[in-house]
Amino acid sequence: MMARLFKVTENSLAPDYQQGDFVLTIKIPSFFYHYKTGDVVVFDHPSYGRMIKRVQAISTENDTLFVIGSHPDSIDSRRFGPIQIQAVLGKVVWHIKKTKSQ
Repeated sequence: MMARLFKVTENSLAPDYQQGDFVLTIKIPSFFYHYKTGDVVVFDHPSYGRMIKRVQAISTENDTLFVIGSHPDSIDSRRFGPIQIQAVLGKVVWHIKKTKSQ
């Protein structure tokens, strides 16, 4: 098992996840854990870089996830298709919201 901390740099899951928030992810080998719809994952995409999205559908046949954002302008699987499960860096297990400056 591996834990990593990532800073959210986009608004694709706004309003739940905002730019400047942090997320703690855990990567667990797939033989111990299977992703489910609704999970929020961080992954690397070859064309778009590091992304955070919500799992909408899973294909166990192809080991792929269909991921979406909640923001209307989100670049997600509706544009680039499913992602390989191996591209997932981790599942979000803790969300740290940025504090508002006064």
